[in-house]
Amino acid sequence: MQSPTASLTDKQAQDLAYQKTILRSVSRTFALTIPLLPPTIEKVVGNTYLLCRIVDTIEDAANLSVSTKQELSKLFLDCVLEQLPPEDFVHACLLALRDHTNVDELDLIAHTPTVLRILHTCSKEDQVAVSRCISIMSDGMSYFHGKQTQYGLKDLKEFEKYCYVVAGVVGELLTTVFSSHSTAFSKNFQGKENLAIAFGQALQMTNILKDSPEDKARGVSWKPADMSQADLLRIAYEKLQDSLQYILLVPKQDSGIRRFCFLAFGLAVMTLSKIAQRTEFNNKNEVKLSRGTVMAFYTFTGLAIHSDLLMKFFFRHFSKALRKITNA
Repeated sequence: MQSPTASLTDKQAQDLAYQKTILRSVSRTFALTIPLLPPTIEKVVGNTYLLCRIVDTIEDAANLSVSTKQELSKLFLDCVLEQLPPEDFVHACLLALRDHTNVDELDLIAHTPTVLRILHTCSKEDQVAVSRCISIMSDGMSYFHGKQTQYGLKDLKEFEKYCYVVAGVVGELLTTVFSSHSTAFSKNFQGKENLAIAFGQALQMTNILKDSPEDKARGVSWKPADMSQADLLRIAYEKLQDSLQYILLVPKQDSGIRRFCFLAFGLAVMTLSKIAQRTEFNNKNEVKLSRGTVMAFYTFTGLAIHSDLLMKFFFRHFSKALRKITNA
């Protein structure tokens, strides 16, 4: 059988090698999950993650003003939509982030032209889906740049909107990409778009709760100002239930997609359960899963994806602390 890279030019092969390398540097979790996908899907999902990470880097830069963040987000989106050469964004962004300390994120931004070259080797359908995702995310984050306060977002409605533009839209993208590569997947997910959004939002809520001590230290909160941690955990539990339904709809023959989704889901379940067992924590490392736990679960997913019953059992067993809060 011909390898997926056999027909690539040397430049395309170098670009893909960079994508795989930088992915391992900027995300331990997604470097573990994305390679589980079939090669064609792995390329577009890995590429999308890196594009989203560039948007995230701008959002998280504490030393940038709101107006600078908005200008950089607009520049980046124009490059993704091929309205400006990516070098224009790279120059402006690296200048603005000259005091940024994360060298991997700076390296990724410097290689924006590489990441976009890979995007333009994907199918037209995938390119349209990715452009839509980045457009909604970039515009949405620009809106929320001006909402950053130490007190949190105004209310649950605004929180749900934030979770949608930074993650729910990614759930939609994944469903679109998976559907374009699997007829069986596409058939199962007709009319189930709400589950795709919940899947992305559940993962984002996990990140918001896990990262809240660090956000607080830099004078920011993405939680609703009028809601307690227990309230948010109840909502997260509901979204996890929808997420499991999403995964169970993935055809078993699409084992790579199933495992990709279940691995991300399971890590979120275990992290939220650790958070639910604490009234408060001062550092995300207190609720971070150990490498041993992550690798043990990684091995377990290879078996669990073939059994709906086993996946349901995992969720029931590891969400006890979340259910306890929900039923309180």
